[in-house]
Amino acid sequence: MSNYHIKHLEEYYQVYRKSVREPEKFWEEVAEEHFLWRKKWDKVLDWDFNKPEVKWFEGAKLNITENCIDRHLATRADKTAILFEPNDPNEGAEHITYRQLYERVNQFANVLKQQGVKKGDRVCIYVPMIPELAISVLACARIGAIHSVVFAGFSATALSTRINDSDCKLVITSDGSYRGSKTIDLKGIVDEALESCPNVETVLVAKRINSEITMKEGRDKWLQPLLDNASKEGKAEVMDAEDPLFILYTSGSTGLPKGMVHTTGGYMVYTAYTFKNAFQYRENDVYWCTADIGWITGHSYIVYGPLANGATTVLFEGVPSYPNFGRFWDIVQKHKVTQFYTAPTAIRALAKQGAELVEAYDLSSLKVLGSVGEPINEEAWHWYNDTIGKKKSPIIDSWWQTETGGIMITPIPYVTPTKPTYATLPFIGIQPALMDENGKELKGNQVEGRLCIKFPWPSIARTIWGNHQRYKDTYFSAFENMYFTGDGAIRDEVGYYRITGRVDDVIIVSGHNLGTAPIEDAINEHPAVAESAIVGFPHDVKGSALYGYVTLKDIGETRNHDNLRIEINQLISDRIGPIAKLDKIQFTNGLPKTRSGKIMRRILRKIASKETDNLGDTSTLLNPECVQEIMDTSL
Repeated sequence: MSNYHIKHLEEYYQVYRKSVREPEKFWEEVAEEHFLWRKKWDKVLDWDFNKPEVKWFEGAKLNITENCIDRHLATRADKTAILFEPNDPNEGAEHITYRQLYERVNQFANVLKQQGVKKGDRVCIYVPMIPELAISVLACARIGAIHSVVFAGFSATALSTRINDSDCKLVITSDGSYRGSKTIDLKGIVDEALESCPNVETVLVAKRINSEITMKEGRDKWLQPLLDNASKEGKAEVMDAEDPLFILYTSGSTGLPKGMVHTTGGYMVYTAYTFKNAFQYRENDVYWCTADIGWITGHSYIVYGPLANGATTVLFEGVPSYPNFGRFWDIVQKHKVTQFYTAPTAIRALAKQGAELVEAYDLSSLKVLGSVGEPINEEAWHWYNDTIGKKKSPIIDSWWQTETGGIMITPIPYVTPTKPTYATLPFIGIQPALMDENGKELKGNQVEGRLCIKFPWPSIARTIWGNHQRYKDTYFSAFENMYFTGDGAIRDEVGYYRITGRVDDVIIVSGHNLGTAPIEDAINEHPAVAESAIVGFPHDVKGSALYGYVTLKDIGETRNHDNLRIEINQLISDRIGPIAKLDKIQFTNGLPKTRSGKIMRRILRKIASKETDNLGDTSTLLNPECVQEIMDTSL
């Protein structure tokens, strides 16, 4: 079928029109021709956004790992599936072929079974970016266990919350991790987390940094000896297309993180199809996404999407600055990387180092550059385009979410003309709508509104684990019969989309979605703090950074404010993780509130961003006098 790989703009419009006029027929053709099914579906799509309920390929039977591994063995057994690039460049890269991946996933799957893991059980994976992370994800999928990967930079509290929410019975971790010149005691974090996780029966520990760690008798087991004794063969569990594949947590604007549930069939079809087209992947390309598998980007575009296409996918353990800021370009040169997918934060940090660092490397293998995590600003876009792509490698500025499972709005390289800061056109099958505040759709071009999607796509998350009502309230209650993304967007004169950012209390810092409520909760636990409010402000590397306004219980608090700032950030680090620390903390005598007691974050955001010329209407405030005082003492 020609429209599995789109090659020019006219073809994009043709295929796009077909995908929105006859979505069921379109996705049925894609699914039928490019994947391995144990049994065909009885019905392509059943959906109702009011319930909400979405089912794709209902009644179909498959295993996603047979599509990612087994079916490639006949033609690609000796091709590199995963190219592991360790933190220390002197350690040397490891090439894992499709045949080796098949054997290692089977061994891991057999170990999980021996530990009593069955289809439908939840397994928490808290592992750094080493081969065991990708292999454990695939091993869970192989036996029908639901994996819940937790980014190995989260704190013990954040980890235990996620383990308990989805009731995981087994945890996979490692003794520790390397991060640049530092090592992190992951096993210690797991031990602390498990003090409040009564249902975890087993912890499997991979060796990475060879540190001295405590192993709890009867619970903790070294992974490698178990793998060595496990068979390299194993049958894949037959799954229903709508069986859950994984749970992945994303920050909510209020309360607990949301465990987004992705199912098997539709997620596979959509991630594979978007990978093939959004990166214009060809057979001998070497593809590298720098994200962590702990995020959706890593699930969809390091593991499942690339492997379903028989690609070579790079797994990088380190950081862009170690041993120096040329590390990314060294890897591109060494492995002749063709597609490079990273976050605007990394691009801005590298741009600050100047072009000389880049010129030392041969980047001529690059064909496609990608950006993900937040909208890329114009300056970073031009640096990326000129200095890295040499104006020859198109930039795909891709917009999507944990909830969407795959890329939703993006240029297709060599197909869609790009425009700095614009995610450009909807991907095949995606039907966006811009809505005004009264719930009316804004038709035509040159409009700005709230970004919704009118029709389901195969990889939409099906629910929030254990809380379908919250799923409905969060995504389907703002606009009737629409999925609301939580983002605002502009549609320009030719129909290109530009994402303007969150319209709720979620701030994107270095590509990580951080809900303000959990951070404020952590700050408010400090004995000296009465209340707090968090807003984002522009930051030239992170995109946005966090600014905290903190009111103390005792206005005349005599303790050194600098010490208080350190204590507050330590609390945040312990409760959520270092990624949520505040760049600025301003102590205030009060916070601007409406008469109903709601903190007016809009005003605080403007003060933090130094946009105080027009603060908008402050007449509804209960305490307008505090605004001037906050402005006078702002940092």
